[in-house]
Amino acid sequence: MTGTSLESPDARVLTQPALADLADVPAVSRWVRSGDVRLHLLDYGPADGVPLVIVPGITSPAIAMDFVARELTDLVRPVVLDVRGRGLSDSGDAWDLDTYAGDVATVVDGLELGRPLVLGHSMGARITAVAATRLDLRATVLVDPPMSGPGRGPYPTTLEAFLGQLDQARRGTDADEVAASWPRWPRREQELRARWMGSISRDAIVATHAGFESDDFFAVWPAVPAPTVLIHGGDSPVVTAAGAEEAAKANPEASVVEVPGTGHMVFWDEPAAARTTVRGALHSLL
Repeated sequence: MTGTSLESPDARVLTQPALADLADVPAVSRWVRSGDVRLHLLDYGPADGVPLVIVPGITSPAIAMDFVARELTDLVRPVVLDVRGRGLSDSGDAWDLDTYAGDVATVVDGLELGRPLVLGHSMGARITAVAATRLDLRATVLVDPPMSGPGRGPYPTTLEAFLGQLDQARRGTDADEVAASWPRWPRREQELRARWMGSISRDAIVATHAGFESDDFFAVWPAVPAPTVLIHGGDSPVVTAAGAEEAAKANPEASVVEVPGTGHMVFWDEPAAARTTVRGALHSLL
């Protein structure tokens, strides 16, 4: 991958079996440049649909959101971003919220998306919140944004856990091993995780995880304009019941919706329920 060698501690690994997964994805690859960084996206169409930019989480390349995006094309035109340092996008050398939000702006301009909807999960939800305060967006959907930060305790998943999963992927892993960490996921998503996790920059994970604990979501959230919907897992350790209540009070024009029985990985834990909730949110925003 760009900017690394196979001997580098931040070498990114993307095998032929992983690339072959794209043959089963009903989307077109598109590219834009954000400065020197080439960003890859999966565009699901239809071309005349209302654009929905989807921004995945800290260790999710664009293909990880395929099972979500492909079920929304009757409502919107999903365009899923390989966030810098993930999937087919370049790594770059900065992984802070300002840089990530700037990449979203580049995507909107580069693909001439006008006033899109933007949906982000986890890290992507934090990115979406910052982008919403800077861009003229139609609406936003934030799914389980990390509410850790100064004075709020650590992010529930440790950096060591993420890096351990990355090391597994780089030495070669399979769906069975992924299932040990994510037993509730559909089998296909475990398989994709096994093949694509190695494409993620170690430096991007380290910097982003640090941001989960140094950046305050609630410094941005009250300024996110309506219409916006915050969706959270009913059993999520990232957005607890108290966190959801605080979010509702901090931005009273937002809708706050729970998906019962799901943890932080809302879409993966209960795909049908999460899909129904997101479709309902999109219907309300459109």
